Amino acid sequence: MIDDEGNQLGILPPYEAIRKAREKNLDLVEISPTAQPPVCRIMDYGKYLYQQEKKEREAKKHQKTITVKEVKFRINVDDHDYETKKNHVLRFLGEGDKVKATIFFRGREMTRTGLGRQILERLIKDVESESIVEFRPRQEGNTLHAILAPKKSDKEREREKQKAEKAAAQSTVSQEPPPAQVAKPAS
Repeated sequence: MIDDEGNQLGILPPYEAIRKAREKNLDLVEISPTAQPPVCRIMDYGKYLYQQEKKEREAKKHQKTITVKEVKFRINVDDHDYETKKNHVLRFLGEGDKVKATIFFRGREMTRTGLGRQILERLIKDVESESIVEFRPRQEGNTLHAILAPKKSDKEREREKQKAEKAAAQSTVSQEPPPAQVAKPAS
């Protein structure tokens, strides 16, 4: 048994452990029920749950959601229109979003799918310094599409590495398993 300050109290019978928890007006929480003998801890279980919830909210706050933006082309796109859409793709990639480049074929355009593939290959070549190709151009029905993801800069890679190191350091500090059962003091 472990008390509320982290000191080991040794092996106690259950009724004695519950009595000690009630004296301090705290809960007796079974941390490791499979151990021989089971490990229990005296703690404020409500406070523990609140702190866990707070950690989860904090982790969620720093999460980045990746959205997929779509840019549509036609096989008879003019150079100026192509440049405008390419700039949109570059802007989306710069903001950290993935981009789905789509070419939609209508009617007889289906016989000219090679032109559409050339447009997407040209786009991939033009933005390769800013992107990683997740899916090469592929045909599904009457659409041809490719998916591009932003390339991470050296600064971003360094930040992610530091975050991973911090998370690893924190997880080694608090390797306390989650409590299994709670014995509440009688009021």
